[in-house]
Amino acid sequence: MTSPFTSAFPQGYPTFHARGPPFTGAASSSSGESSSVPNPSGAPQFDIFDWHPAYQSCQRYFLDHAQHDNGVQAVAALINICLPFQWSTSPIINSTGPLPHATGPGSYNMPWPRSGPVMNTRGQPVPVWVSLVPYIRRLVITGMDREGVMHGFFGDDWRKGVGPVHECERRNYLFAAKSVGWAKVKYQYDMSPHESVPFLKPLQDVQLAEIEGAEKTWSQWLAMEDWMVGPRAPDVEDQAREASRRES
Repeated sequence: MTSPFTSAFPQGYPTFHARGPPFTGAASSSSGESSSVPNPSGAPQFDIFDWHPAYQSCQRYFLDHAQHDNGVQAVAALINICLPFQWSTSPIINSTGPLPHATGPGSYNMPWPRSGPVMNTRGQPVPVWVSLVPYIRRLVITGMDREGVMHGFFGDDWRKGVGPVHECERRNYLFAAKSVGWAKVKYQYDMSPHESVPFLKPLQDVQLAEIEGAEKTWSQWLAMEDWMVGPRAPDVEDQAREASRRES
């Protein structure tokens, strides 16, 4: 089986803006209300109940398989971020075996019992929760968020599970670069003295649709700064003119 880290990377990154909304169906909750909520990636609809199982699949893959892969470990070393099993305090070895009081940068600090993993009412182990966002952020800002690497870190479901978060973090990186200078951007992405950002790269494989989506969202933020929301919200053309005026 060919490692995703040795395969050729694609020339361009296929963003959700270019491919259309990742989730089109609107599942119903137990109360009969639609589960659609504003999409963090900017697409028209985001079905949280459709997305969440895929995200959990990415978490399990990351903890059970990816973090123990030599390729993932090499990338993590290069971009200077600890994997959960490498945390100096209460490392997490897999998705069902948290050690007490995990305190790593992405951990959810719960009082896990020392006798073993938490069990649900059916006697099944409750999966440990580790945020994937710090890893996605570090891959984005170092230009390592290519398809092969994302697949290697998060598995086959990465587009559906972490794709919306990935797109959000790419946009956030654009916003950070537009807001402040290099030193402050780096400071915002440094996680600790031991996991500081070793280098920053401009956003890689950017598509025109991604830039246009970021421009639209940036204009909405500028309107928010001026309290131009709700009944005062400007239309799209007004937002574009205001953004252009501020930049000139």
